[in-house]
Amino acid sequence: MKEFIKNLKFAWKYAIEQKYNIIKYIIATIIAIIISIVIPILSARLIINLTDSNFYQLIFLALVCFGVENIRNITWYLIRYYSKVVYRETFIKLETDLGKEILKIENKSLDNHSSGVFIKRLTNDTSRISDIFGVLNSNIGSIVTNLGMLGAIFIINPLIFICLIMMLLVIYLVEHKRVDVYNKKDKIFRKKEENVSGFVGEVVRGARDIKMLNAEDSFIKKLHEKIVDLNSSRYDMMDIDSKYTLLSSFTRDLTDLLMIFLLAIMLVTKNMNAATALIVYNFSRQTSWVIDDVGLLLERIKDFNLSVSRIFAIINSDEFKKEKFGSIHLDEVKGNFEFKDVVFSYDKNKVLDKVSFKIKALETVAFVGKTGVGKTTIFNLLCKMYDIDSGVITIDDIDIKKLDKDTIRGSITIISQNPYIFNLSIKDNLKLVKQDLTDEEMKEACKLACLDDFIKSLPFKYDTIVGEGGVNLSGGEKQRLAIARALIQKTEIILFDEATSALDNVTQEKISQAINNMKKDYTILIIAHRLSTIKNADRIIFLEDGKIIAEGSHHELLKKCPSYKKLYEVELVKK
Repeated sequence: MKEFIKNLKFAWKYAIEQKYNIIKYIIATIIAIIISIVIPILSARLIINLTDSNFYQLIFLALVCFGVENIRNITWYLIRYYSKVVYRETFIKLETDLGKEILKIENKSLDNHSSGVFIKRLTNDTSRISDIFGVLNSNIGSIVTNLGMLGAIFIINPLIFICLIMMLLVIYLVEHKRVDVYNKKDKIFRKKEENVSGFVGEVVRGARDIKMLNAEDSFIKKLHEKIVDLNSSRYDMMDIDSKYTLLSSFTRDLTDLLMIFLLAIMLVTKNMNAATALIVYNFSRQTSWVIDDVGLLLERIKDFNLSVSRIFAIINSDEFKKEKFGSIHLDEVKGNFEFKDVVFSYDKNKVLDKVSFKIKALETVAFVGKTGVGKTTIFNLLCKMYDIDSGVITIDDIDIKKLDKDTIRGSITIISQNPYIFNLSIKDNLKLVKQDLTDEEMKEACKLACLDDFIKSLPFKYDTIVGEGGVNLSGGEKQRLAIARALIQKTEIILFDEATSALDNVTQEKISQAINNMKKDYTILIIAHRLSTIKNADRIIFLEDGKIIAEGSHHELLKKCPSYKKLYEVELVKK
């Protein structure tokens, strides 16, 4: 119960803005409970007057019942209305906050978990938490109503009350066992559900590659196996529920039979009249369902606790570590960088080994080397996408561990070799980085990125939807759109990570010229396999096996670095 109260406080902070609607909901529920207790009593009086042929009293009670029933109908309408409002607003706030928390998670943690983990917790678990206030009020209201009937039975006959309590205790033990077993199976089921959701996401995103590899059968087989496993777990839960429901129904029917025997004895011994026995019997049948309400309440509490623990794991646990930033904010970043003996590893595989270099503001520096030597890693570390193992990285002579997020990522734009384009229009993709973007700024950025002629050829121009991941664009068009997006940000530092790799030679030359035009206004870092794109860089840093083995201008490296010269000669041969 302590865990539940703690978790309820967690949920309450998301529902607090709806406290007045919750109060209205509770008031309406209390009225409904009172009516639910009154109606059986009125119904009992109706039966007594009907058996006594008291016509006028019967008509009067019938009209009273009609009025009370209509009040109950209106009350339940208000309960459902306020319940939906509270659920909606709580769900929106909780889901939005969880989305923010997911974006704070370290990239290493994101790399180690499938997308299904976050999708299911963001949708299913938040929904179950948001629903808890309505569930509590509804179930507690039903329980209180039935307890009121138990009180009425106690007043009528304490002996029957004691017998009924003993019978209900047996039903409760069965229901409690069902909830415990069901909850354990539910934990397993949700993990498997996350795995299936994550795999489905991968299949959808990789559908084109799967088709090109002619590997549909393999992926469908794997998907089938995961779905079978998931539904086997679902079947186990349903089977447990069915078996315990059968046992509970049998126990309830047996209780009903025993109650009839007990009332029959009361009638034979003249300790109760027929009308009272009928009222007691109806009340006892109704109160037997209180255990179902208690069982459902226990089930929802455990379900709620499980959902909170899964969400809390994302918000605050070692399983999903959060990014950490400093508190120093720079209003203006000049663009001076330095790596001092930086060491970094991916899962114990060392990528950078005591790398040191300096970059001056407004300098254009290129990083060159074979695939896997750590070029992209340097960019990721500079943006603090990952934390270094040892050493120091500084921006304008300040350790990036001391700088806040806005200083680091608000001053750096990275254009990757595989930029993610969102399933929006071209205009909306560009507005993601600047909401008040003007048409003139947008067109100027696209022109500089050599994308304006392509956009003009489209039927809907800048309103063209590009599809998920930019599926309706070619590789070169996606990269040019990413470049335009970066130019709109107008950050002090721009990182080009193989940004021209998918472009044809003509467009590549245009982009290279655009980069040259930007040199006087930005600090520019470039990663490129095609050395022809970085010949005009102020400086070129050559990496090999996670270390810097040479740096200098293009002509200097041709003279003093055999590895660089070899790469350049291979490129000339390919041409």
